[in-house]
Amino acid sequence: MKVETNGVNPVTDNERYGTPAGLFPIWFSWNVSILGITYGIYVYSLGLSLWQAIFAGVLGYFLSSTLVGVLAVGGPRTGLPTLTQTRFAFGYHGNKIPTLFAYISNMGWKVTIITLSSTTGASLFATLWPAVFAAEGGHPTLTCLLGWFVVTLALTMSVAIYGHQLIMKVEKYIAWLTGGMSIIFIILIMPHIHWSQSGTTPDAGLLTFIGGMVMAMTMVGLGFLNYGGDFARYLPRSTPARKVVFWTSMGISLPVSILLILGALLADSNPALSNAAASEPIAALTSFLPFWFYVPFSIVIIISLLAAAITGVYSSGLALLAMGVPASRSTTTALNAVIIAFGAFYLLFISDSFLATFQSFLATVSVVLGSMGAIQLVDFARQKRLNWNTAMAQPSGAGGRNGRWTALLSLFIASVVGMGTITSGDPWIAHLVGFLLTEETKTSVFATANIGVVVAMLVGATLYAILTYLCHFDVLPSTIDVKDNNHE
Repeated sequence: MKVETNGVNPVTDNERYGTPAGLFPIWFSWNVSILGITYGIYVYSLGLSLWQAIFAGVLGYFLSSTLVGVLAVGGPRTGLPTLTQTRFAFGYHGNKIPTLFAYISNMGWKVTIITLSSTTGASLFATLWPAVFAAEGGHPTLTCLLGWFVVTLALTMSVAIYGHQLIMKVEKYIAWLTGGMSIIFIILIMPHIHWSQSGTTPDAGLLTFIGGMVMAMTMVGLGFLNYGGDFARYLPRSTPARKVVFWTSMGISLPVSILLILGALLADSNPALSNAAASEPIAALTSFLPFWFYVPFSIVIIISLLAAAITGVYSSGLALLAMGVPASRSTTTALNAVIIAFGAFYLLFISDSFLATFQSFLATVSVVLGSMGAIQLVDFARQKRLNWNTAMAQPSGAGGRNGRWTALLSLFIASVVGMGTITSGDPWIAHLVGFLLTEETKTSVFATANIGVVVAMLVGATLYAILTYLCHFDVLPSTIDVKDNNHE
Protein backbone atom coordinates (compact mmCIF):
# COMPACT_ATOMS: atom_id res chain seq x y z
CA MET A 1 0.00 0.00 0.00
CA LYS A 2 1.53 3.28 -1.14
CA VAL A 3 0.48 6.55 -2.72
CA GLU A 4 0.00 5.96 -6.42
CA THR A 5 2.61 7.68 -8.57
CA ASN A 6 1.25 6.70 -11.99
CA GLY A 7 -0.66 9.40 -13.82
CA VAL A 8 -1.54 9.19 -17.49
CA ASN A 9 1.54 7.15 -18.33
CA PRO A 10 1.09 3.48 -19.29
CA VAL A 11 1.15 1.16 -16.28
CA THR A 12 4.09 -1.19 -16.74
CA ASP A 13 3.63 -4.95 -16.78
CA ASN A 14 5.45 -5.46 -13.47
CA GLU A 15 2.95 -3.14 -11.74
CA ARG A 16 -0.11 -5.01 -12.97
CA TYR A 17 -2.19 -6.97 -10.47
CA GLY A 18 -5.68 -8.22 -9.73
CA THR A 19 -8.40 -10.09 -11.60
CA PRO A 20 -11.34 -8.75 -13.63
CA ALA A 21 -13.74 -9.87 -10.87
CA GLY A 22 -12.20 -7.09 -8.78
CA LEU A 23 -13.94 -4.58 -11.04
CA PHE A 24 -17.36 -5.68 -9.81
CA PRO A 25 -17.26 -4.19 -6.29
CA ILE A 26 -15.85 -0.85 -7.40
CA TRP A 27 -18.83 -0.32 -9.73
CA PHE A 28 -21.36 -2.01 -7.46
CA SER A 29 -20.49 0.06 -4.38
CA TRP A 30 -21.49 3.40 -5.82
CA ASN A 31 -24.40 2.22 -7.93
CA VAL A 32 -26.23 0.46 -5.08
CA SER A 33 -27.66 3.82 -4.03
CA ILE A 34 -31.14 4.71 -2.82
CA LEU A 35 -31.26 7.10 -5.78
CA GLY A 36 -31.65 4.04 -8.01
CA ILE A 37 -35.24 3.75 -6.77
CA THR A 38 -36.04 7.23 -8.07
CA TYR A 39 -34.63 6.23 -11.47
CA GLY A 40 -37.37 3.61 -11.70
CA ILE A 41 -39.92 6.28 -10.82
CA TYR A 42 -38.58 8.58 -13.54
CA VAL A 43 -38.78 5.87 -16.22
CA TYR A 44 -42.30 4.91 -15.17
CA SER A 45 -43.38 8.57 -15.19
CA LEU A 46 -42.97 8.71 -18.98
CA GLY A 47 -46.33 6.98 -19.24
CA LEU A 48 -45.18 3.37 -19.42
CA SER A 49 -46.98 0.45 -17.88
CA LEU A 50 -45.30 -1.36 -14.98
CA TRP A 51 -43.78 -4.14 -17.07
CA GLN A 52 -42.76 -1.75 -19.85
CA ALA A 53 -40.95 0.46 -17.35
CA ILE A 54 -39.12 -2.54 -15.89
CA PHE A 55 -38.08 -3.99 -19.25
CA ALA A 56 -37.15 -0.61 -20.75
CA GLY A 57 -35.09 0.39 -17.71
CA VAL A 58 -33.25 -2.91 -17.30
CA LEU A 59 -32.54 -3.16 -21.03
CA GLY A 60 -31.23 0.42 -21.10
CA TYR A 61 -28.99 -0.26 -18.11
CA PHE A 62 -27.48 -3.42 -19.57
CA LEU A 63 -26.90 -1.86 -23.00
CA SER A 64 -25.21 1.25 -21.65
CA SER A 65 -23.16 -0.55 -19.00
CA THR A 66 -21.94 -3.01 -21.64
CA LEU A 67 -20.59 -0.04 -23.60
CA VAL A 68 -18.70 1.02 -20.46
CA GLY A 69 -17.31 -2.50 -20.16
CA VAL A 70 -16.14 -2.55 -23.77
CA LEU A 71 -14.35 0.78 -23.33
CA ALA A 72 -12.79 -0.53 -20.12
CA VAL A 73 -11.01 -3.24 -22.15
CA GLY A 74 -8.63 -0.54 -23.38
CA GLY A 75 -7.32 -0.22 -19.81
CA PRO A 76 -5.50 -3.56 -19.54
CA ARG A 77 -4.52 -3.48 -23.22
CA THR A 78 -2.72 -0.11 -22.93
CA GLY A 79 -2.33 0.58 -19.20
CA LEU A 80 -3.84 4.03 -19.82
CA PRO A 81 -6.84 5.82 -18.29
CA THR A 82 -9.81 6.14 -20.65
CA LEU A 83 -9.45 9.89 -21.24
CA THR A 84 -5.81 9.39 -22.20
CA GLN A 85 -6.53 6.48 -24.50
CA THR A 86 -9.06 8.64 -26.36
CA ARG A 87 -6.02 10.52 -27.69
CA PHE A 88 -5.67 7.55 -30.05
CA ALA A 89 -8.88 8.64 -31.77
CA PHE A 90 -8.88 12.44 -31.33
CA GLY A 91 -5.16 13.23 -31.24
CA TYR A 92 -2.97 14.62 -28.46
CA HIS A 93 -4.36 18.16 -28.52
CA GLY A 94 -7.69 17.39 -30.18
CA ASN A 95 -8.50 15.09 -27.27
CA LYS A 96 -8.55 18.08 -24.92
CA ILE A 97 -11.95 19.14 -26.31
CA PRO A 98 -13.99 16.05 -25.33
CA THR A 99 -11.87 15.63 -22.18
CA LEU A 100 -12.87 19.12 -21.03
CA PHE A 101 -16.55 18.23 -21.34
CA ALA A 102 -15.95 14.95 -19.50
CA TYR A 103 -14.10 16.82 -16.76
CA ILE A 104 -16.92 19.35 -16.32
CA SER A 105 -19.52 16.59 -16.17
CA ASN A 106 -17.50 14.57 -13.68
CA MET A 107 -16.89 17.54 -11.40
CA GLY A 108 -20.52 18.61 -11.59
CA TRP A 109 -21.84 15.27 -10.43
CA LYS A 110 -19.26 15.14 -7.63
CA VAL A 111 -20.41 18.56 -6.40
CA THR A 112 -23.96 17.20 -6.32
CA ILE A 113 -22.91 13.98 -4.54
CA ILE A 114 -20.79 15.76 -1.90
CA THR A 115 -23.72 18.09 -1.25
CA LEU A 116 -26.19 15.21 -0.90
CA SER A 117 -23.85 13.31 1.41
CA SER A 118 -23.39 16.37 3.64
CA THR A 119 -27.11 17.09 3.91
CA THR A 120 -27.88 13.43 4.68
CA GLY A 121 -25.36 13.37 7.53
CA ALA A 122 -26.57 16.69 8.91
CA SER A 123 -30.20 15.53 8.80
CA LEU A 124 -29.24 12.36 10.70
CA PHE A 125 -27.60 14.39 13.47
CA ALA A 126 -30.54 16.80 13.58
CA THR A 127 -32.85 13.80 14.12
CA LEU A 128 -30.70 12.15 16.77
CA TRP A 129 -29.79 15.27 18.77
CA PRO A 130 -32.29 17.98 17.88
CA ALA A 131 -31.42 20.15 20.90
CA VAL A 132 -27.86 20.54 19.61
CA PHE A 133 -27.98 20.14 15.85
CA ALA A 134 -31.52 21.11 14.80
CA ALA A 135 -32.72 24.63 14.06
CA GLU A 136 -36.30 25.88 13.84
CA GLY A 137 -38.49 23.51 11.86
CA GLY A 138 -36.20 20.53 12.55
CA HIS A 139 -33.70 21.43 9.82
CA PRO A 140 -29.97 21.01 10.57
CA THR A 141 -28.14 24.02 11.94
CA LEU A 142 -25.58 25.81 9.79
CA THR A 143 -22.77 24.56 12.05
CA CYS A 144 -23.93 20.95 11.72
CA LEU A 145 -24.17 21.21 7.95
CA LEU A 146 -20.75 22.83 7.69
CA GLY A 147 -19.21 20.17 9.93
CA TRP A 148 -20.57 17.32 7.80
CA PHE A 149 -19.40 19.12 4.68
CA VAL A 150 -15.83 19.23 6.02
CA VAL A 151 -15.89 15.58 7.13
CA THR A 152 -17.31 14.37 3.81
CA LEU A 153 -14.75 16.28 1.78
CA ALA A 154 -11.84 15.16 3.98
CA LEU A 155 -12.77 11.47 3.70
CA THR A 156 -13.18 11.75 -0.07
CA MET A 157 -9.85 13.52 -0.53
CA SER A 158 -7.81 11.18 1.65
CA VAL A 159 -8.78 8.02 -0.24
CA ALA A 160 -8.77 9.58 -3.72
CA ILE A 161 -5.33 11.14 -3.29
CA TYR A 162 -3.92 7.85 -1.98
CA GLY A 163 -4.84 6.25 -5.29
CA HIS A 164 -5.77 3.04 -7.03
CA GLN A 165 -4.73 0.39 -4.48
CA LEU A 166 -6.59 1.93 -1.55
CA ILE A 167 -9.64 2.72 -3.69
CA MET A 168 -9.91 -0.91 -4.83
CA LYS A 169 -9.71 -2.16 -1.22
CA VAL A 170 -12.09 0.41 0.25
CA GLU A 171 -14.71 -0.04 -2.46
CA LYS A 172 -14.72 -3.81 -1.92
CA TYR A 173 -15.75 -3.45 1.73
CA ILE A 174 -18.25 -0.71 0.86
CA ALA A 175 -19.84 -3.05 -1.70
CA TRP A 176 -20.45 -5.75 0.93
CA LEU A 177 -21.82 -3.24 3.42
CA THR A 178 -24.12 -1.36 1.06
CA GLY A 179 -25.31 -4.55 -0.63
CA GLY A 180 -26.29 -6.20 2.66
CA MET A 181 -28.05 -3.11 4.00
CA SER A 182 -29.89 -2.61 0.73
CA ILE A 183 -31.34 -6.12 0.98
CA ILE A 184 -32.75 -5.29 4.42
CA PHE A 185 -34.09 -1.99 3.06
CA ILE A 186 -35.87 -3.77 0.22
CA ILE A 187 -37.48 -6.19 2.69
CA LEU A 188 -38.71 -3.27 4.80
CA ILE A 189 -40.08 -1.32 1.85
CA MET A 190 -41.98 -4.24 0.33
CA PRO A 191 -45.06 -3.79 2.58
CA HIS A 192 -45.46 -0.27 1.16
CA ILE A 193 -46.06 -1.69 -2.31
CA HIS A 194 -49.82 -2.01 -2.86
CA TRP A 195 -49.77 -5.21 -4.88
CA SER A 196 -53.52 -5.16 -5.56
CA GLN A 197 -53.19 -1.81 -7.36
CA SER A 198 -50.13 -2.69 -9.45
CA GLY A 199 -50.17 -3.62 -13.10
CA THR A 200 -53.30 -1.64 -14.00
CA THR A 201 -51.66 1.06 -16.13
CA PRO A 202 -52.12 0.39 -19.87
CA ASP A 203 -49.15 -0.14 -22.18
CA ALA A 204 -47.67 2.86 -23.99
CA GLY A 205 -46.47 3.02 -27.58
CA LEU A 206 -43.14 1.84 -28.97
CA LEU A 207 -41.61 5.34 -29.04
CA THR A 208 -42.39 5.84 -25.34
CA PHE A 209 -40.81 2.45 -24.58
CA ILE A 210 -37.65 3.48 -26.47
CA GLY A 211 -37.74 6.78 -24.58
CA GLY A 212 -37.72 4.91 -21.27
CA MET A 213 -34.80 2.79 -22.41
CA VAL A 214 -32.82 5.85 -23.48
CA MET A 215 -33.63 7.67 -20.24
CA ALA A 216 -32.21 4.70 -18.30
CA MET A 217 -29.07 4.75 -20.46
CA THR A 218 -28.46 8.46 -19.87
CA MET A 219 -29.09 8.23 -16.11
CA VAL A 220 -26.54 5.48 -15.51
CA GLY A 221 -24.30 3.87 -18.14
CA LEU A 222 -23.56 6.72 -20.54
CA GLY A 223 -22.26 8.88 -17.71
CA PHE A 224 -19.54 6.29 -17.00
CA LEU A 225 -18.12 5.98 -20.52
CA ASN A 226 -15.05 8.03 -19.61
CA TYR A 227 -14.30 6.06 -16.40
CA GLY A 228 -13.91 2.39 -17.34
CA GLY A 229 -10.21 2.19 -18.15
CA ASP A 230 -9.21 4.17 -15.04
CA PHE A 231 -9.85 1.15 -12.81
CA ALA A 232 -9.09 -1.65 -15.30
CA ARG A 233 -5.65 -0.41 -16.41
CA TYR A 234 -3.80 -2.21 -13.61
CA LEU A 235 -5.09 -5.61 -14.74
CA PRO A 236 -2.59 -7.86 -16.57
CA ARG A 237 -2.35 -7.09 -20.28
CA SER A 238 -3.62 -10.55 -21.26
CA THR A 239 -6.84 -10.29 -19.21
CA PRO A 240 -9.70 -11.67 -21.37
CA ALA A 241 -11.85 -8.90 -22.79
CA ARG A 242 -15.10 -10.77 -22.12
CA LYS A 243 -14.35 -10.90 -18.39
CA VAL A 244 -13.59 -7.17 -18.23
CA VAL A 245 -16.87 -6.43 -20.02
CA PHE A 246 -18.87 -8.87 -17.88
CA TRP A 247 -17.70 -7.75 -14.44
CA THR A 248 -17.83 -4.06 -15.30
CA SER A 249 -21.32 -4.22 -16.81
CA MET A 250 -22.68 -6.42 -14.00
CA GLY A 251 -21.26 -4.15 -11.31
CA ILE A 252 -23.11 -1.22 -12.85
CA SER A 253 -26.35 -2.74 -14.06
CA LEU A 254 -27.19 -5.34 -11.41
CA PRO A 255 -27.79 -3.05 -8.41
CA VAL A 256 -29.53 -0.28 -10.35
CA SER A 257 -31.77 -2.80 -12.14
CA ILE A 258 -33.01 -4.25 -8.83
CA LEU A 259 -33.63 -0.79 -7.43
CA LEU A 260 -35.32 0.34 -10.66
CA ILE A 261 -37.78 -2.56 -10.40
CA LEU A 262 -38.53 -1.51 -6.82
CA GLY A 263 -39.02 2.11 -7.89
CA ALA A 264 -41.35 1.13 -10.73
CA LEU A 265 -43.44 -1.01 -8.37
CA LEU A 266 -43.73 1.89 -5.92
CA ALA A 267 -44.64 4.35 -8.66
CA ASP A 268 -47.29 2.02 -10.06
CA SER A 269 -48.95 1.10 -6.75
CA ASN A 270 -48.19 3.94 -4.32
CA PRO A 271 -48.35 7.29 -6.19
CA ALA A 272 -48.12 9.40 -3.01
CA LEU A 273 -44.83 7.82 -1.93
CA SER A 274 -43.40 7.86 -5.44
CA ASN A 275 -44.25 11.55 -5.93
CA ALA A 276 -42.50 12.46 -2.70
CA ALA A 277 -39.49 10.30 -3.62
CA ALA A 278 -39.19 12.03 -7.00
CA SER A 279 -38.56 15.40 -5.34
CA GLU A 280 -36.76 14.39 -2.09
CA PRO A 281 -35.73 10.75 -2.55
CA ILE A 282 -33.73 10.14 0.61
CA ALA A 283 -36.16 11.89 2.96
CA ALA A 284 -39.22 10.22 1.42
CA LEU A 285 -37.81 6.71 1.22
CA THR A 286 -36.35 6.69 4.74
CA SER A 287 -39.28 8.39 6.48
CA PHE A 288 -41.17 5.13 7.03
CA LEU A 289 -38.19 3.08 8.23
CA PRO A 290 -38.14 1.90 11.84
CA PHE A 291 -35.74 3.97 13.94
CA TRP A 292 -33.47 0.99 14.64
CA PHE A 293 -32.76 0.75 10.91
CA TYR A 294 -33.05 4.42 9.96
CA VAL A 295 -29.82 5.35 11.75
CA PRO A 296 -27.49 2.66 10.30
CA PHE A 297 -29.08 2.91 6.87
CA SER A 298 -28.54 6.70 6.79
CA ILE A 299 -24.88 6.05 7.53
CA VAL A 300 -24.77 3.50 4.70
CA ILE A 301 -26.34 6.07 2.34
CA ILE A 302 -23.55 8.48 3.23
CA ILE A 303 -20.93 5.78 2.67
CA SER A 304 -22.36 4.85 -0.75
CA LEU A 305 -22.30 8.51 -1.78
CA LEU A 306 -18.70 8.76 -0.57
CA ALA A 307 -17.84 5.72 -2.70
CA ALA A 308 -19.11 7.56 -5.77
CA ALA A 309 -17.31 10.76 -4.78
CA ILE A 310 -13.97 8.99 -4.24
CA THR A 311 -13.88 7.33 -7.64
CA GLY A 312 -15.11 10.50 -9.34
CA VAL A 313 -12.48 12.73 -7.73
CA TYR A 314 -9.80 10.19 -8.65
CA SER A 315 -10.91 10.09 -12.30
CA SER A 316 -11.22 13.87 -12.51
CA GLY A 317 -7.57 14.14 -11.43
CA LEU A 318 -6.61 11.87 -14.32
CA ALA A 319 -8.76 14.00 -16.63
CA LEU A 320 -6.78 17.13 -15.74
CA LEU A 321 -3.56 15.28 -16.53
CA ALA A 322 -5.01 14.16 -19.86
CA MET A 323 -5.67 17.82 -20.67
CA GLY A 324 -1.98 18.55 -20.14
CA VAL A 325 -1.90 20.08 -16.65
CA PRO A 326 1.79 19.85 -15.56
CA ALA A 327 1.38 18.24 -12.13
CA SER A 328 1.37 14.88 -10.40
CA ARG A 329 -1.79 12.79 -10.08
CA SER A 330 -2.06 13.46 -6.34
CA THR A 331 -1.72 17.21 -6.95
CA THR A 332 -4.46 17.33 -9.60
CA THR A 333 -6.69 15.21 -7.35
CA ALA A 334 -6.18 17.67 -4.48
CA LEU A 335 -6.87 20.57 -6.84
CA ASN A 336 -10.13 18.97 -7.90
CA ALA A 337 -11.10 18.50 -4.27
CA VAL A 338 -10.66 22.24 -3.72
CA ILE A 339 -12.79 23.06 -6.79
CA ILE A 340 -15.49 20.62 -5.65
CA ALA A 341 -15.36 22.18 -2.19
CA PHE A 342 -16.13 25.62 -3.59
CA GLY A 343 -18.93 24.25 -5.79
CA ALA A 344 -20.53 22.25 -2.99
CA PHE A 345 -20.18 25.17 -0.55
CA TYR A 346 -21.98 27.43 -3.02
CA LEU A 347 -24.70 24.84 -3.54
CA LEU A 348 -25.16 24.26 0.21
CA PHE A 349 -24.93 27.74 1.65
CA ILE A 350 -25.53 30.32 -1.08
CA SER A 351 -27.66 29.17 -4.00
CA ASP A 352 -31.27 28.08 -3.82
CA SER A 353 -31.80 27.49 -7.54
CA PHE A 354 -28.39 26.43 -8.84
CA LEU A 355 -28.98 22.67 -8.63
CA ALA A 356 -31.78 22.43 -11.20
CA THR A 357 -29.89 24.59 -13.69
CA PHE A 358 -26.66 22.70 -13.22
CA GLN A 359 -28.29 19.29 -13.60
CA SER A 360 -29.89 20.47 -16.85
CA PHE A 361 -26.47 21.60 -18.02
CA LEU A 362 -24.93 18.21 -17.16
CA ALA A 363 -27.65 16.44 -19.16
CA THR A 364 -26.73 18.61 -22.14
CA VAL A 365 -23.04 17.78 -21.72
CA SER A 366 -23.91 14.07 -21.96
CA VAL A 367 -24.53 14.59 -25.69
CA VAL A 368 -20.81 15.27 -26.20
CA LEU A 369 -19.73 12.47 -23.84
CA GLY A 370 -21.97 9.89 -25.50
CA SER A 371 -20.69 10.87 -28.95
CA MET A 372 -17.09 10.72 -27.75
CA GLY A 373 -17.63 7.22 -26.34
CA ALA A 374 -19.29 6.01 -29.55
CA ILE A 375 -16.39 7.28 -31.68
CA GLN A 376 -13.85 5.69 -29.33
CA LEU A 377 -15.69 2.36 -29.55
CA VAL A 378 -15.55 2.45 -33.35
CA ASP A 379 -11.86 3.36 -33.22
CA PHE A 380 -11.09 0.26 -31.13
CA ALA A 381 -10.83 -1.77 -34.35
CA ARG A 382 -8.05 0.55 -35.58
CA GLN A 383 -6.33 0.56 -32.20
CA LYS A 384 -6.36 -3.22 -32.04
CA ARG A 385 -4.93 -3.44 -35.59
CA LEU A 386 -2.11 -1.15 -34.44
CA ASN A 387 -1.48 -3.45 -31.45
CA TRP A 388 -2.73 -0.93 -28.85
CA ASN A 389 0.50 1.03 -29.26
CA THR A 390 0.68 3.64 -26.50
CA ALA A 391 2.83 5.87 -28.68
CA MET A 392 -0.46 6.94 -30.28
CA ALA A 393 -1.19 8.89 -27.09
CA GLN A 394 1.82 11.12 -27.80
CA PRO A 395 2.02 14.31 -29.90
CA SER A 396 2.93 14.42 -33.58
CA GLY A 397 6.50 13.32 -34.14
CA ALA A 398 6.50 11.06 -31.08
CA GLY A 399 4.15 8.44 -32.51
CA GLY A 400 0.74 10.07 -32.41
CA ARG A 401 -1.15 12.97 -33.96
CA ASN A 402 -1.85 16.44 -32.57
CA GLY A 403 -5.40 16.14 -33.86
CA ARG A 404 -7.36 13.73 -36.03
CA TRP A 405 -9.89 15.65 -38.10
CA THR A 406 -12.00 12.57 -38.85
CA ALA A 407 -12.85 12.07 -35.16
CA LEU A 408 -13.16 15.76 -34.36
CA LEU A 409 -15.46 16.42 -37.32
CA SER A 410 -17.61 13.42 -36.40
CA LEU A 411 -17.80 14.64 -32.80
CA PHE A 412 -18.79 18.17 -33.88
CA ILE A 413 -21.56 17.03 -36.24
CA ALA A 414 -22.88 14.47 -33.75
CA SER A 415 -22.93 17.09 -30.98
CA VAL A 416 -24.85 19.56 -33.14
CA VAL A 417 -27.40 16.88 -34.01
CA GLY A 418 -27.69 15.84 -30.37
CA MET A 419 -28.06 19.39 -29.03
CA GLY A 420 -30.65 20.10 -31.68
CA THR A 421 -32.81 17.10 -30.80
CA ILE A 422 -32.94 17.27 -26.99
CA THR A 423 -34.82 19.63 -24.67
CA SER A 424 -34.08 21.12 -21.27
CA GLY A 425 -36.28 22.04 -18.34
CA ASP A 426 -34.06 25.02 -17.60
CA PRO A 427 -35.29 28.14 -19.47
CA TRP A 428 -31.79 29.44 -20.16
CA ILE A 429 -30.39 26.17 -21.54
CA ALA A 430 -33.63 25.58 -23.45
CA HIS A 431 -32.62 28.41 -25.81
CA LEU A 432 -29.44 26.51 -26.76
CA VAL A 433 -30.99 23.11 -27.48
CA GLY A 434 -33.91 21.72 -29.47
CA PHE A 435 -33.23 23.93 -32.51
CA LEU A 436 -33.79 21.00 -34.88
CA LEU A 437 -37.20 20.20 -33.39
CA THR A 438 -40.57 21.66 -34.28
CA GLU A 439 -42.74 23.18 -31.55
CA GLU A 440 -44.89 20.07 -31.62
CA THR A 441 -42.03 17.59 -31.27
CA LYS A 442 -40.46 19.57 -28.39
CA THR A 443 -43.17 18.17 -26.11
CA SER A 444 -42.99 14.63 -27.49
CA VAL A 445 -41.39 11.66 -25.76
CA PHE A 446 -38.57 11.78 -28.32
CA ALA A 447 -37.51 15.17 -26.97
CA THR A 448 -38.37 14.92 -23.28
CA ALA A 449 -36.65 11.53 -22.87
CA ASN A 450 -33.56 12.91 -24.64
CA ILE A 451 -33.51 10.22 -27.31
CA GLY A 452 -31.38 12.73 -29.20
CA VAL A 453 -28.42 11.59 -27.08
CA VAL A 454 -28.53 8.13 -28.67
CA VAL A 455 -29.16 9.71 -32.10
CA ALA A 456 -25.98 11.76 -31.61
CA MET A 457 -24.03 8.63 -30.68
CA LEU A 458 -25.23 6.79 -33.79
CA VAL A 459 -24.43 9.79 -36.02
CA GLY A 460 -20.93 10.17 -34.57
CA ALA A 461 -20.11 6.46 -34.78
CA THR A 462 -21.48 6.07 -38.30
CA LEU A 463 -19.77 9.15 -39.71
CA TYR A 464 -16.45 8.24 -38.13
CA ALA A 465 -16.69 4.66 -39.41
CA ILE A 466 -17.36 5.91 -42.95
CA LEU A 467 -14.47 8.38 -42.92
CA THR A 468 -12.02 5.96 -41.35
CA TYR A 469 -12.84 2.50 -42.71
CA LEU A 470 -14.67 3.18 -45.98
CA CYS A 471 -12.91 6.34 -47.16
CA HIS A 472 -9.62 5.39 -45.44
CA PHE A 473 -8.94 8.94 -44.22
CA ASP A 474 -6.32 9.44 -41.52
CA VAL A 475 -6.08 5.76 -40.57
CA LEU A 476 -2.43 5.56 -39.50
CA PRO A 477 -0.73 7.84 -36.96
CA SER A 478 2.51 9.54 -37.89
CA THR A 479 5.93 7.91 -37.43
CA ILE A 480 4.77 4.83 -35.56
CA ASP A 481 6.07 1.29 -35.70
CA VAL A 482 2.91 -0.76 -36.03
CA LYS A 483 4.72 -3.88 -34.85
CA ASP A 484 5.63 -2.20 -31.55
CA ASN A 485 2.97 -3.29 -29.04
CA ASN A 486 4.60 -1.69 -26.01
CA HIS A 487 5.72 -4.91 -24.35
CA GLU A 488 9.14 -3.58 -23.48
